Amino acid sequence: MLAAGFFLGFHCGQPRGTAAGQPSAERKNGCENVLGTDIAIDLGTSSIKFYLDGKGIVLREPAVVAVNLDTDTVVATGREAYHMIGRTSDRIQVTYPLFNGVISDFDLARHLITHYLREISGSKVFMPRVVVSVPCEITEVEKRAVVDAISSSNVRKICLIEEPVAAAMGAGIDISAPHGSLVVDIGGGTTDMAVLSLSGISIASSIKTAGNEFDECIIKYIRRKYNLIIGKRMAEEAKIAIGCVYPRRDPLVYRVKGRNAMTGLPQWADITSDEMLEAMIDPAVQIVNALQDLLERTPPELVGDVYEDGGVLTGGSAAIFGFPQLLSRKAKMPIRLAETPEDCVALGAGKAIRYIDEMDKKEYGALNPLSAAY
Repeated sequence: MLAAGFFLGFHCGQPRGTAAGQPSAERKNGCENVLGTDIAIDLGTSSIKFYLDGKGIVLREPAVVAVNLDTDTVVATGREAYHMIGRTSDRIQVTYPLFNGVISDFDLARHLITHYLREISGSKVFMPRVVVSVPCEITEVEKRAVVDAISSSNVRKICLIEEPVAAAMGAGIDISAPHGSLVVDIGGGTTDMAVLSLSGISIASSIKTAGNEFDECIIKYIRRKYNLIIGKRMAEEAKIAIGCVYPRRDPLVYRVKGRNAMTGLPQWADITSDEMLEAMIDPAVQIVNALQDLLERTPPELVGDVYEDGGVLTGGSAAIFGFPQLLSRKAKMPIRLAETPEDCVALGAGKAIRYIDEMDKKEYGALNPLSAAY
């Protein structure tokens, strides 16, 4: 059991003027409800999302922290820090506390989580139970780092859910049936894919090729072709605007700005969606190859289910133009894009909150999508 008592400027004692044994409306509707509030966290490489039980997703922020190197203090978090990328002085460093789906800077990851838990709680006592998503093939040490970062906020209980399971639940797939379902979750740091059945993973794969890799490929391509150095934010903006992994019927153009690699002077270039396809195709092929390998290793009965029903594509990077077409063509099966691909993991983790109480039960046959509890 984790430590309890996340007090944020509010005392949950008996209010003045209330008779003993007769809780006031404030206590009944305030403290008890807040103490019983459960949270789901999509702890992604590029962004962090919080789902509040009964309310849905209440917060979406870039998973970025800006640090003053002289004083070793945090000066900005989330969107404010994101806008500083590429525009800071030597004294300020903008950092992503998570890399390839796992915590790379424990102290900053802990700050990021605690900061937003405080923002959500406002001035109330907040002792939530938490469901947090993790990549499907991380080590026990990496899982423990996630748990320790969250437990420093004095939550009551932490449960883990693997990202493909959460993504499938968030996309509306019934994973409890004895039937194979395929989900491919393309995030910022990792691409997680799995065939699910009976609320669990039958076979899964996780590769460190995702949104960030596309950004790096765009940066390298533009420097090689135009002798133009652009930053990560510019590459990401171009990817969102005209990026594609399958030919567009109507080509698009986007202007990127940076500096000339030879002269150091400001420079810009108009790049086309066909050029973006050329820049982005290599990491896209890596994802295709990983999916084909996964299907080759899937048990025959489940493969039959998957080919009959098709797969679902989730994650923020899944919205890049052409991914459903590319994967469908190469896997020779229908693969559709989820309705809100960027929110599927957070929504699925939120749906899994109702299984927290069952984690302590050892009844035979109990189907629980949560993978561990601390």
